[in-house]
Amino acid sequence: MPKEKNTHLTDPLKKYPHTEFPMQKQPAPGLQSRMQPVPDSGEKTYQGYGRLQGRRALITGGDSGIGRAVAIAYAREGAEVTITYLPQESEDAMSLATLLQKDGRQIHLMPADLREEETCREAVEFAVSRMGGLDLLVCNAGVQTAQEDIADLTARQIQTTFEVNVFSVMYLCKAAVPHLPPGSSVIVTASAEYYTPNKVLLDYAASKSAVVAFSLALSKQVIGKGIRVNVVCPGPVWTPLEVSGGNPDDQIPCHGLDTPMKRPAQPVEMAGVYVFLASEEASYVTGEVYGLTGGLSSK
Repeated sequence: MPKEKNTHLTDPLKKYPHTEFPMQKQPAPGLQSRMQPVPDSGEKTYQGYGRLQGRRALITGGDSGIGRAVAIAYAREGAEVTITYLPQESEDAMSLATLLQKDGRQIHLMPADLREEETCREAVEFAVSRMGGLDLLVCNAGVQTAQEDIADLTARQIQTTFEVNVFSVMYLCKAAVPHLPPGSSVIVTASAEYYTPNKVLLDYAASKSAVVAFSLALSKQVIGKGIRVNVVCPGPVWTPLEVSGGNPDDQIPCHGLDTPMKRPAQPVEMAGVYVFLASEEASYVTGEVYGLTGGLSSK
């Protein structure tokens, strides 16, 4: 007799739309709730299985995009969650809090601009005080500004890019490591720009390469404390970063269509790897770089 068809399989090429997006533009940092279509961070789809029961996570940039997807996944896997976000992103942060509170999950909100070391230290101390400890740190906050000509790349833009994308990661890890017990996990969001840098993202690509090197070096330093450090490098993902200056205007409608999958990822498609790297299933995984690029890194 023929085998019954497996109805649980989904063609990755057809899982999410791969047509052009409506042209849209927002001032930085942008709000997920005002995008068309609104990104899928797993609000209705992510189902947890208790893989992070009792864990305590600090996620930067947790209001929208990948950070929001990770916050939803961690909370539904049983973790208590603290997120940071910019004050301008409060609308998205509050909607996340409402969602998770309806789920019966604990989430703590801290508006913070992480460019200064003292603010990063305060974010860690806030998370530790609210949750009674810390054993998961996800450094996800980032900025991205496209410039098609190097002549338009200002010193201020370069400084801001590195302050947010690199220095904040260093400051957060420095503040967090003394609080992290053996078995803890640090996960840093880098980018496919580490593999295939885009000519319009000079400073962003450089910052993401720097943060990969930092993370791999840190993984060697802290494994003796029982702390694992890993990196996730997403490819094109449909997030507010793209519509608030991260892409040239004419590239927004076709965002992600140049990947082998012919579409960008939705934020929820990133969440599973962050859950894995945080969990006991990844107890032998440290100093690794995980590309989630829709095949872009192999082109």
